[in-house]
Amino acid sequence: MTVTNIVQGIWTFSAVGLIILVLLHSPKGDGIGAIGGQAQLFSSAKSAESTLNRVTWALTAIFMGLTVVLSAGWLPK
Repeated sequence: MTVTNIVQGIWTFSAVGLIILVLLHSPKGDGIGAIGGQAQLFSSAKSAESTLNRVTWALTAIFMGLTVVLSAGWLPK
């Protein structure tokens, strides 16, 4: 395996992970549940959403960084 193959594998994993994480995010409006303040009842859900946001941003940074590296051809073949 070459370095390029390993980086492409990490790049593919981050792309698939981003797709999955974006689909796991809850809608920001929270629909009818937000009217009575019921959206704030579960602190663990808010904590889970915060962690989900952090992981999503980290994978986004990895994906974008590897996109630049792979497209620029900076890695040996």
